[in-house]
Amino acid sequence: MNDGTHRTAGIDVGTSSVKVAIARSNAGDDGVMEALVHQRIRRRNVGDVISASFQEACSAAHCGLDDLDYVCTTGDAESLEFATGHFYGMTTHARGAIFLIPEARAVLDLGALHSRAIAMDGRGKVTNHRMTSQCASGTGQFLESIARYLGVPLEDVGMLSQASKAVEETSSICSVLAETDVINLVARGAPTGDILKGIHVSIARRLSQLLRAIGARGIVALTGGLAHDAGMLGALNDVLASDSKVKRPGAQRIEVKTHPDAIYAGAIGAALLGAFRHEQRRGRAHASATTDVDEGNRSVEY
Repeated sequence: MNDGTHRTAGIDVGTSSVKVAIARSNAGDDGVMEALVHQRIRRRNVGDVISASFQEACSAAHCGLDDLDYVCTTGDAESLEFATGHFYGMTTHARGAIFLIPEARAVLDLGALHSRAIAMDGRGKVTNHRMTSQCASGTGQFLESIARYLGVPLEDVGMLSQASKAVEETSSICSVLAETDVINLVARGAPTGDILKGIHVSIARRLSQLLRAIGARGIVALTGGLAHDAGMLGALNDVLASDSKVKRPGAQRIEVKTHPDAIYAGAIGAALLGAFRHEQRRGRAHASATTDVDEGNRSVEY
């Protein structure tokens, strides 16, 4: 940009949705989001959804592709034609989480097909991570499938779970066993809210193990598609508080927080890291007349 700032875009392509962020920053610092766009993929062509989301974001930010210093992809968008570079998802979620919740030193990214815990330093640099590996029972797609079976709109899941006074726990290891548990609970006449609360608690127990495995302490930022599920957030904090009290007395407390823009953490992180990378490459180009820096060419970062 002529004023010395950088205008960059981050495109986060997940299994069920596409998120786009357009940011203005000073090489990734002092970032201001000019546009945040989220579109569900549903049964549409992924490429069409990416194109529509990007155009919607550009329209909201009053800019075009030529006005952007760097277009950075993350998630499943590695082969996007007009992108300048690509960053791995855990890197972008860590950077985005620090932007949204500066005091966080770990991230819990709850996606459609997997969940992962990421430890990071104060700049958002990843220092450790773990991912669910057994099956989809700790993921957003699993929860969405159960909500559909129960006839509950996804946006009502958190509210019903929080209103529950009892917990009907299901398997936390296998989604097939968990679905069987839910069918049996429905046949028994268990209240819908109690079933959803039980699922949240079962998932929370599994995720708490991920957080302990990476040595999480203090504030943890909740990102990904389940970041706005109040029932999930409440269950996580209840399970973590109970673990600290019963199993690890004296251990530093872990508190999970979310942010209204938490589902955009990957896209925000990609946009900010893209600005940093753009400035870094420009500095290298100026530093050497014989440089072989491929300014404008596509790169993959880790």
